[in-house]
Amino acid sequence: MAVAAALTDLPTGARFRYLLRHADRTLVLGQRLCQWVTHAPELEEEIALANVALDLVGQARVLYAEAGATSGRGWTEDDLAYWRSDRSFFNPLLVEQPNGDFAFTMVRQLLHDAWAAELWGALRTSADPFLAGVAGKVVKETAYHLRHASAWVVRLGDGTDESHRRTVAALDELWRFTGELFEADEVEAALAADGVAPDPASLRGPWLVRIDAVLAEATLARPADGPMRSGGRTGRHGVQLGHLLGELQVVARSHPGATW
Repeated sequence: MAVAAALTDLPTGARFRYLLRHADRTLVLGQRLCQWVTHAPELEEEIALANVALDLVGQARVLYAEAGATSGRGWTEDDLAYWRSDRSFFNPLLVEQPNGDFAFTMVRQLLHDAWAAELWGALRTSADPFLAGVAGKVVKETAYHLRHASAWVVRLGDGTDESHRRTVAALDELWRFTGELFEADEVEAALAADGVAPDPASLRGPWLVRIDAVLAEATLARPADGPMRSGGRTGRHGVQLGHLLGELQVVARSHPGATW
């Protein structure tokens, strides 16, 4: 199905929304990492970030395809990626934050990947065969992503005075976006009750163990919890997501009906 106008009236079913949230999360973060291509501090790192981005976009494709099938509307993965506005994207705010400097990107990646490792690990025992199958594969990719981000945060945090300062600043700025990762709403509640998805709150303790271990090695202190930013899962985003989607969707929207 090729569409020539923004998708509206999205289904409200819990499974569809859950698939869409995680597809949006991986697509948006993958797009952010793609922006480092030709800008990374060294060639090896440019290749590494591109590979992580490809993994995330691959995850998004699988999740979008299943969401399209679940919708009953005949939507394809391209329809869902290219023909929704920012208000119809449901990714957490953390992943849409602009790249900033290299320390900012690595801290953002660490915070996300430590959480994603716990999420996918829990989903391996999901009562939903599709999610359990995807999790069994994705958990291996996520383990590599987490090792990569952890190594860089340690290297930067325990490096020069300048790299330490920048890493501290990134951690302080990004910490306020982590609370949203552990919020539960009616979607998670319904799926958790059916054994399909974990209760998000249950992931926070193991996530903190992972984060604290990396921060200790990086000579960094965990920021104090304060007011947290949220709203991404209900379509309330900052202007930065609109700019990112403009780059992502411009070709498809300039040539509606084209096949790729």
